[in-house]
Amino acid sequence: MKAVIISGTPGTGKTTLSKRLALRLNYFYFDVNDFIAKNKLYESYDRKRKTRVVDVANLNKELIKEINTLTKKPINDKYNKKIPIKHKKLKKISGIVIDSHLSHYLPRRYVDLCIITKCGINELNKRLKKKGYGKNKIQENLQAEIFDICLNEAKERKHKIMIIDTTKGFNIDIITRKIGV
Repeated sequence: MKAVIISGTPGTGKTTLSKRLALRLNYFYFDVNDFIAKNKLYESYDRKRKTRVVDVANLNKELIKEINTLTKKPINDKYNKKIPIKHKKLKKISGIVIDSHLSHYLPRRYVDLCIITKCGINELNKRLKKKGYGKNKIQENLQAEIFDICLNEAKERKHKIMIIDTTKGFNIDIITRKIGV
């Protein structure tokens, strides 16, 4: 089974790209944020930053178990609710697209391709404001984008990386050709 992870700073287009790519490739779409919430895989809630605090090692352990389970049984769509009905009719999983700014922490042996979404700072600022992020959270995420945190961490883990700039949108046909699927 092929595993494509999509990571990047919040607001850079991970979810949009992940859903379109899963649909185009006929892969299973897996939303890690839903998985964390439904399985209570967070240690606490940081009220100041308005975010869950997640132990990445524990998350990886549970994600690997879930991915292994998904490949051995018929599709369970509990993490696949936000994609078109047509895609939910998959009978067998040939691949999976994992959507999360934490997905690049998965060990390289479980990942065929790591796509990092990037976005221009002005556009990202607009997107984060539209999402209702507070001033401090916007600043934190803009800094993460400026310093390429997700990209550098993916490089440290030696993932095969593709960078997609979503500032002005993206062309799913070009991306799937680049992937070579």
